[in-house]
Amino acid sequence: MKRARTIDTTAAPSAGPDTVWYAAYGSNTHLERLSHYLTGGRPRGAARTYPGCRDPRPPAASVPVDMPGALYFATHSPVWRGGRAFYDPAAAGTVLARAHLVTAAQFSDIVAQEMYRDPGADLDLSEALTRGRAELGSGRYETLVCPGVLDGVPVLTFTAPWSLDDVEWTRPSAAYLRHLVAGLLDAGAWPASGIAAYLAACPGAAGHWTADAVAALTAGR
Repeated sequence: MKRARTIDTTAAPSAGPDTVWYAAYGSNTHLERLSHYLTGGRPRGAARTYPGCRDPRPPAASVPVDMPGALYFATHSPVWRGGRAFYDPAAAGTVLARAHLVTAAQFSDIVAQEMYRDPGADLDLSEALTRGRAELGSGRYETLVCPGVLDGVPVLTFTAPWSLDDVEWTRPSAAYLRHLVAGLLDAGAWPASGIAAYLAACPGAAGHWTADAVAALTAGR
């Protein structure tokens, strides 16, 4: 079993990099799911077709990482018909994530597609890289977060502008959780039982999903 990497939260990332680590904590932990953002298409269980990135190449690397903060499920996704995963970097806890090494342009196009916009415009990452956070808008995935660096390369992810206590939590669907479980299992750093317990305890899933029910989602995969 691999060891999850720890993000260096003390090092300052360089401004304007060509390459970044995209830290996926939701369904994009699963490379099969992420591939539809890169090359286009419709993932299994989803209700949307994605246009893809300008650069459709797969990540140069994907590694398991632990991020400080908390994962929770909120709002309602018309794609997955349930709660979406969000990241609160200021909350106590540890988030299991998978960092994908992509170009800055690919990261920009992934963010655009998460907001149901056409890809093609490069984001200005300077504020997120220098201050650790940048609110590009009020949308659910328009807040960029840079928790630190990994191997000298900045780590970036995106989330909502609110915190986990500022919004009503929503139960995630089986189709959505299946991608999270599969992606974290494929990362190779956490046992299946630990992943199931982690996801079942996240706000929004807690009280609606048991660890056994989450674990059963990938039975026989």
